[in-house]
Amino acid sequence: MQLALLVQPLALPHPSEEPLQVVDFGESGPVRCSRCKGYINPFMKFIDQGRRFICNLCGHTDETPRDYQCNLGPDGRRRDADERPELCRGTVEFVATKEYMVRDPMPAVYFFLIDVSMNAIQTGATAAACSAISQVISDLPDGPRTLVGVATFDSTIHFYNLKRALQQPLMLIVPDVQDVYTPLQTDVIVQLSECRQHLELLLESIPTMFQNNRTADSAFGAAVKAAFLAMKSTGGKLLVFQSVLPSTGIGALSAREAEGRTNVSAAEKEANKLLQPADKTLKTMAIEFAEYQVCVDVFLTTQSYVDIASISVIPRTTGGQVYYYFPFSALADSAKLYNDLRWNITRPQGFEAVMRVRSSQGLQVQEYSGNYCKRIPTDVDLPAIDCDKTIMVSLKHDDKLQDGSECSFQSAVLYTTIDGQRRIRVSTLALPCTTMLSNLFRSADLDTQFACILKQAASEVPTAPLSRIREQVTNLCINILHSYRKFCATVSSSGQLILPEALKLLPLYTLALVKSTGLRADGQIDSRSFWINYVSPLSTPLAIPLVYPRLIAIHEFDTKENDDSLIPPSIPLSSEHITDNGIYLLENGEDCLIYVGNSADPNVIHQLLGISSVEEIPAQFVLQQYDNPLSKKLNDIINDIRRQRCNYLRLKLCKKGDSSGMLFLSHMVEDKTQNGLSYVEFLVHIHRHIQNKMA
Repeated sequence: MQLALLVQPLALPHPSEEPLQVVDFGESGPVRCSRCKGYINPFMKFIDQGRRFICNLCGHTDETPRDYQCNLGPDGRRRDADERPELCRGTVEFVATKEYMVRDPMPAVYFFLIDVSMNAIQTGATAAACSAISQVISDLPDGPRTLVGVATFDSTIHFYNLKRALQQPLMLIVPDVQDVYTPLQTDVIVQLSECRQHLELLLESIPTMFQNNRTADSAFGAAVKAAFLAMKSTGGKLLVFQSVLPSTGIGALSAREAEGRTNVSAAEKEANKLLQPADKTLKTMAIEFAEYQVCVDVFLTTQSYVDIASISVIPRTTGGQVYYYFPFSALADSAKLYNDLRWNITRPQGFEAVMRVRSSQGLQVQEYSGNYCKRIPTDVDLPAIDCDKTIMVSLKHDDKLQDGSECSFQSAVLYTTIDGQRRIRVSTLALPCTTMLSNLFRSADLDTQFACILKQAASEVPTAPLSRIREQVTNLCINILHSYRKFCATVSSSGQLILPEALKLLPLYTLALVKSTGLRADGQIDSRSFWINYVSPLSTPLAIPLVYPRLIAIHEFDTKENDDSLIPPSIPLSSEHITDNGIYLLENGEDCLIYVGNSADPNVIHQLLGISSVEEIPAQFVLQQYDNPLSKKLNDIINDIRRQRCNYLRLKLCKKGDSSGMLFLSHMVEDKTQNGLSYVEFLVHIHRHIQNKMA
């Protein structure tokens, strides 16, 4: 089993948890260990009447600062422990003092960069982006610290002067896309309070301004670089809307997927190349962006290959994210684009962050993985961090741990809040050590184990043959279950496959991973690249649904009010459970498919979807709420799932007999397919390997 932590520093609190406490130690700053610099936490032990404390991370004893001393009770705890959040809560936030600042906390800067090339205009992507941006302007933080800027680009870059004195925004064109610069250092990014009307006017007029644009080329790299130059002095968020393959200027890319397809014999080898960045240009730019605290998010509203493997280097290195709408439909995807942008801006987040994880003696941090930039080995630099992003921290043993003792882990993130305060978010976890392997299996955390396996596999996809990764994932499952069988199981009959209670679904999820988009040889290169990028910062609760989606039967809805969960129980992903007269909903945290069986009741179809038969299912679909209990229930359930997943799921209608139906059935991971075993066969396969190892 892997020894790793998944750290989601700004995670949303569970509804049952109390809100996070902010602790201010004044000028002196939070109490810390003088040796390892660990922060005060509930697991530090006070001794000598509270005059000294022992660090739970490195074991060093320090003097308690004079004004922080307090007598100990008969149980050895400080008498004020329950009144002090930092001594009784796993996660707290400290107010950072001046010594934690290299410069003044940065303002909240949002720069929008919009593709206006011919393709983007014709598919409606430009209009959808402008509409989404103008709707979220009102969600940006209020106050003088919020700054905004807008630029558009095709084969040249167009900045806009949003200064109030001008009657209308003035366009400034940067024609040189090899050696870019920013015109007007000052007026390209202005206070939102000063330019709100100009901004709304501009966003309204961009689609018409470029409506007859015949420029097909896109200078993505140059545009991003020019926007960065405008933001360099402050840092901030750069939100890019891109529709075609970047074809001109710095970081221009070629349509290498087509080249890869013509040469079939080298397909596997080529596929790996296509999943790696085309060259180092964008990576070099990204490292510079991260250094100046610029975080880039890219919204890909496209109908063709855009080389996500190369483009995604920028968001991954700067703590950003890739959003992928393929094939983009202005009708079906505009709502998701708006909701994704809105959540990106309104979710709890911070800027210019640095994170470090410390662990107690005997354990050591081996490596970090996720969306960040690493300049020194011990720290993770995050130009931006938000509540959805997770960093995986792999650990290794470097010394023996004592049975019965505790080992501790502490993650500390220093960041700037949206309203300009420097804070330190500290989370501390202490776990008991054991020499009994059975204890380890009993308290194994399947969701976290699986999330780590998933992230490990995804990170290897660009460089290793898929068949080898699938084999490694399967062997990992076999080895875990073999150790349990060998050291913990009591039953002696070798005829049974024995699974530890906590990990009994591990084989099912392993099979699902082996059959997932990322590890299947078919499918588009961009889809696989997107999958790798989606997994990289993915939080633990979303890892399993990605490969083993939730499936519910919506034709069996009970429209009566019941007190329990709104969402009906899920059914196994096997076509045995799919009947021809059923209607099913399948969601994986990113997409939501509604499958309509060929003999489904036309009356139910009409109530739910507003069409009278399966034949009328449209390619582009927007869910409506009709005036009947079934439709209301379906809308309520989808909205509930959206809230749960913090994602405005992309909806698609599927029917048997065409590509949409094939897409739906490809998620039935318990079935036997050309390229994979059924769940029962997979269990037999695993059992056989375990028996061979035992023999």
